[in-house]
Amino acid sequence: MCLLEQINYQLILSDIYEEIANIDYEGNVANYIPQLAKVNPEKFGIHLCCLNEGNYAMGDSNEKFSIQSISKVLSLTLAFSMMGDKLWERVGVEPSGNPFNSLIQLETENGIPRNPLINSGALVISDILVSNLVNPKADYLSFIRKISGSDEIQYNTAVANSEKETGFRNTALINFMKSFGNIKNDPETVLDFYFHLCSIEMTCKELARTFLLFANHGTLTGTGECIVSRSQSKRVNAIMQTCGFYDEAGEFSFKVGLPGKSGVGGGIVAIHPDKYSIAVWSPKLNKKGNSTKGMKTLELLTTRTELSIF
Repeated sequence: MCLLEQINYQLILSDIYEEIANIDYEGNVANYIPQLAKVNPEKFGIHLCCLNEGNYAMGDSNEKFSIQSISKVLSLTLAFSMMGDKLWERVGVEPSGNPFNSLIQLETENGIPRNPLINSGALVISDILVSNLVNPKADYLSFIRKISGSDEIQYNTAVANSEKETGFRNTALINFMKSFGNIKNDPETVLDFYFHLCSIEMTCKELARTFLLFANHGTLTGTGECIVSRSQSKRVNAIMQTCGFYDEAGEFSFKVGLPGKSGVGGGIVAIHPDKYSIAVWSPKLNKKGNSTKGMKTLELLTTRTELSIF
């Protein structure tokens, strides 16, 4: 039991898992990325980490999967730690209200993405990291391993190459922003880095442990190292709250009430500041690109614990 809240998280997760594990929710795996189309759609894992080191898990929580857009929060965090508030000169902080790969707003907003968690915004963040890291892919992976506490985390090159072969919309986005001067490096170099960061594989346990950073106000729980300031962590959490689920962010806030981020690999991670982080993996996605079973899991969690940030 998590002593700070006197809540039996294991019992709650067990009840939720038993309730929805065998329900055939509507949705499909991300079949527009060939490697992700091969994933078993019936996989379902949950892992919750408390700040007091309590860990609670169900199902396929120790199986690795491609975290995809969840990595955008981590690349944003690294860029923010380097650039400070100058970062916001190149990317906004407003919800887009459009699909994650939309081109529509870039035309009227002069190549400045609406926020860093849509594809165009994450490409700008990737460009910033390519400019500021000596060896971008190796240095970024080292950063992920440090904040996760695991040296076993790797890129999945097959997934990265699969995305590169089919990433025509991302190629259009980056070249469009390049025409406005908001991409400084060679687009192919930035795209290669971006596809690799999306391909990172984690288990639910590793992902939940990584995101304790944001439940702990920017400080690593194991070492006490400050990765971003308390103020910067607050802003990253705010962006997750308002932009972490693309054009379904309002729905997630309404039903779940936690900062979080989804990925088309079927993962969702969410945090409750000062309490816990939780990762859920179920590959079937709804029409907005979010895990159907993952969304329901988190809705039931905050309903039954009667705890959200609101």
